[in-house]
Amino acid sequence: MAEMFSTLGTWNWLIFGFLLMALELLAPGVFMFWLGLAALLTGLVSFAFNPTWQTQLLMFAIFAIAAVPAWRYFARSAGSRNLSSPFLNRRTEALIGREFTLEKPIVDGTGTVRIDDTIWRVAGPDAPAGSRVKVVRADGASLTVAAA
Repeated sequence: MAEMFSTLGTWNWLIFGFLLMALELLAPGVFMFWLGLAALLTGLVSFAFNPTWQTQLLMFAIFAIAAVPAWRYFARSAGSRNLSSPFLNRRTEALIGREFTLEKPIVDGTGTVRIDDTIWRVAGPDAPAGSRVKVVRADGASLTVAAA
């Protein structure tokens, strides 16, 4: 086993790094990219200093452990980008608080309202057509309204 590690060279680290990154492409969302990056860094440092195999393994472990906070940092910054468009893929939630005019009256708890070029089914207290309503809740494609 020790002989196998002693034969680890720089190119093996680079190949190992690229293999781990390729695994990330096959199964996205896992941690293989960062381990692959750690292996690539180990290979690149080994080009410059030619360390022993023990030192190479230690460098890989350190780079892999350092990858955890790096991954968290990038994941958080990706999450902050979503704050710039918080209703992306949640279109109905963007309608909460907005007021619209009923296109068809709310009878027995259901009616319709036109929002832009789409007619939405709404639920709420009975109200005549043309009255103003305010969206108070969105659940999928149905809106709950109240008198504005």
